[in-house]
Amino acid sequence: MTVKILTDSGCDLPDHIINEYDIDVMPIVVIDNDVEYLDNVTIKPKTLYDSMRNGKTYKTAQISLSTFQAKFEEIGKEGRSTIYIAFSSGLSATYQTSVITRDNMKERYPDLDITIVDSKSASLGFGLLVHKAAKMAKEGRSKEEILSMLDFYKNSIEHIFTVDDIEYLFRGGRVTRSQAFFGGLLNIKPVLDVTREGKLRPLEKVRGKGKVLKRMMEIMDERSKEADLSTQTIGISHSDDIENALKLKSMIEEKYGCKDFIVNYIGCAIGAHVGPGTISLFFHNKNYEG
Repeated sequence: MTVKILTDSGCDLPDHIINEYDIDVMPIVVIDNDVEYLDNVTIKPKTLYDSMRNGKTYKTAQISLSTFQAKFEEIGKEGRSTIYIAFSSGLSATYQTSVITRDNMKERYPDLDITIVDSKSASLGFGLLVHKAAKMAKEGRSKEEILSMLDFYKNSIEHIFTVDDIEYLFRGGRVTRSQAFFGGLLNIKPVLDVTREGKLRPLEKVRGKGKVLKRMMEIMDERSKEADLSTQTIGISHSDDIENALKLKSMIEEKYGCKDFIVNYIGCAIGAHVGPGTISLFFHNKNYEG
């Protein structure tokens, strides 16, 4: 493999893909009071969601400057060409920290070959980009070819998701106190997406989980007019709601004939902010021909 693919745990890729394609994943920090955990290393999603259902709240912190320094120094010593695909700069400062660290380290390692890509994505929307890049790297494709693909796909990725309990969006500052109260009272399920700038955006409100999955499918249909979904890898991530994740998968299989899916937990870094019961759907509104 000529190009090393580096990323962070916000990509929510399953372990078997990470291992198969030798993807280097840096864990985001998850905080319980004063105790710090490493996402998917010292705390697993199931543990986090069970605790949240029992009233516990978590915070997260970006990957530290010292962690980036250690990783980039390792890459500098290896002399290996690397692409770091980062969690959306619209949702985390991790991207900016990585750029600052790399630029500062060029004084010590003038030949440091790390290209940093802002995925402008989250969860498996981000993970689909990392997965495709890692597959291309394993095939021996050049760095330029991989970067060209990433530039196309990060501008065509669609995120559609819903949260089960709007209270978690209130805690994260995404909705007002009154919206959270009445949303919970009326069983309102918000539908949200991620903009081209990589920021979270509320779209609309739907009443009930069954109706919200149907509405997610309708939005998928509206946004995929120029795409052949049957040939794509479709991403579905969930925060401990495999039943509805698989229901959504079956709906997509039946409507579009899709065969290739990645279904996985939403990791702790994102799950701490969206809470248990979240369902997320990811696809591309155009197909890449490169």
